[in-house]
Amino acid sequence: MRKAWIVGTAVVGSGLAFVMLLVVGVYLVAGNLAGGVGGGVKTLAKGAVPAAYQDLVQKWGNLCSAINPALLAAQLYQESGFNPRAQSPAAAQGIAQFIPGTWAAHGIDGDGDGDRDVWDPKDAIPSAAKYDCTLASYVKDVAGNPTENMLASYNAGAYAVIKYGGVPPYEETRNYVRRITTLAESFAAPVGRVDPSEQAAGAINYAQKKLGTPYLWGGTGTAAQGGRFDCSGLTQAAYASVGIELPRVANDQYNAGPHPDRDELLPGDLVFFSDDLTNSRAIRHVGIYVGGGYMIDAPRTGAVIRFDPIDTPDYFGATRVTEDGAKALPTRV
Repeated sequence: MRKAWIVGTAVVGSGLAFVMLLVVGVYLVAGNLAGGVGGGVKTLAKGAVPAAYQDLVQKWGNLCSAINPALLAAQLYQESGFNPRAQSPAAAQGIAQFIPGTWAAHGIDGDGDGDRDVWDPKDAIPSAAKYDCTLASYVKDVAGNPTENMLASYNAGAYAVIKYGGVPPYEETRNYVRRITTLAESFAAPVGRVDPSEQAAGAINYAQKKLGTPYLWGGTGTAAQGGRFDCSGLTQAAYASVGIELPRVANDQYNAGPHPDRDELLPGDLVFFSDDLTNSRAIRHVGIYVGGGYMIDAPRTGAVIRFDPIDTPDYFGATRVTEDGAKALPTRV
């Protein structure tokens, strides 16, 4: 857990009234800012992809018009959580989770060292991009969105896309297309204003009611745990109280929506902290922003849920949680 930061008693004393205003005010903010700018070319958000793979994803994510770096990142995260040694019970291997037959047909020597190694991200990431573009070429004459048709081909096969003239009417396939395109938003640098979340005020209200509760490592607020939390347990419970199910750990919660800049933060945004500011997978602490440069968080063993400042050297970034973004997250990475 991150180091403790001392908050003056005057701040804490005035904080309760401050947060109560936010619980109402954030809804007004949501109404005033609705309809923010979206779309545009997808480039990677800061630190969203581990630094070791960022250049590869940025380069190969532009291989063809059906993909972009954020979409390629979303696929890699969905498949392996950026783990180059991942192996599934179905024998899918590496960071891109190729099965042996698909690798034999579509794996390429991405780094030009004379071999095709499914365990080497320098081969597997370019191969994933090349495979996507190959699938896109198979369905290039099919009506509809080329990216969605490519993703549907990835899940159900190009024949099914051609047969149905677009994304086939399979629930699994349609969910996969929706999940990856939504998840890509959490890996993309925003190109305009990020819309606020109407659930934010309820999450803040929940966290505010837990102020003063002792920290518990691994705590999720159960009765057996005395209603205590760790940092991500608190944020998970706060958003669960408004119907949004977040993953259990902080580094996966980072992918539950787009990432506003520091000067664009709104109450209810999740704020994250790390010793490695180039890698979202290294995030180790999270809190709920309440405005004025402060968050509510469960900081560490021996402390209580409290207000802490966010402007510290280990500040990583923020996520504006969305219901669709949370639903898009894989259940296991």
